[in-house]
Amino acid sequence: MKIRNVWRHIKEAFKSIKRNGWMTFAAVSAVAVTLLLVGSFIAILMNVNKLATDVEEDVSVRVYIDLAAEEEDQNELQENLESLEEVDTVIFSSRDDELNQVMGSYGDEFGLFDGDDNPLYNVFIVQTTQPEYTAEVAGIAEDMNYVADVNYGGATADRLFTIMETVRNVGVIIIIALIFTAVFLIANTIRITIFSRRTEIEIMKLVGATNWFIRWPFLIEGALIGFIGALIPVSIISYIYLSGFESIMNYLSGTYFSLLPPNPYLLLIVALLLTIGVVIGSIGSSLSIRKFLKV
Repeated sequence: MKIRNVWRHIKEAFKSIKRNGWMTFAAVSAVAVTLLLVGSFIAILMNVNKLATDVEEDVSVRVYIDLAAEEEDQNELQENLESLEEVDTVIFSSRDDELNQVMGSYGDEFGLFDGDDNPLYNVFIVQTTQPEYTAEVAGIAEDMNYVADVNYGGATADRLFTIMETVRNVGVIIIIALIFTAVFLIANTIRITIFSRRTEIEIMKLVGATNWFIRWPFLIEGALIGFIGALIPVSIISYIYLSGFESIMNYLSGTYFSLLPPNPYLLLIVALLLTIGVVIGSIGSSLSIRKFLKV
């Protein structure tokens, strides 16, 4: 596109938007509703992914040390665990620490088990470099010397990882489907607008106008419709997210879980929705006008 034609194309786009008021309203509404769903799913999916990561990172392998193991045996076991490539950290928790945790969870009646009466084991709490390595590390630890038992949640933890992965994949599929729906709606809405100007397009073609000379105003019009339509869901999602963030974070206080902070993640969602609006508006216009350029 030549520089001298830029302003002409922009003016033509604005004139078309104004001239086709109801069709513009319909297209903007289609974009707004679709992107509201897309933005909501993106915000939910990003936070579900964050909570899933928090849950996965909280899953650890608990290696119970044999009661007959001496201090040197414990040190040897710790070195063997730390030598595994899949292991990130190994933290020692004594029998007394374990008893204090149980008493904190279930009450003072467990104070009966004190001193030599403490029936609990010393434990190594193993964090893996990736959550999916949890089962593998647990299996290796079971075969090590001076290990009485290994626990990582077993089938429950495996099921948790599977559910979280499924939620992520389904969320991505839904978002992609909504974006294609938005393109389809915009393309059909703009196609009606272009149909009413088909004679004008044919005349321009007959007097020698190039396809791109004709196409640019419609592309700009589609981009503007997409941008304006994206402003509505951006405003709604920003208001809801900022309003609900503090309340939910207060509810989650004292836990390992948290939501993604508005800065920068909400800003990323805003930028993403505006970009998607402009892109799908342009694509919708491009798809709609192709048929009418074949004169």
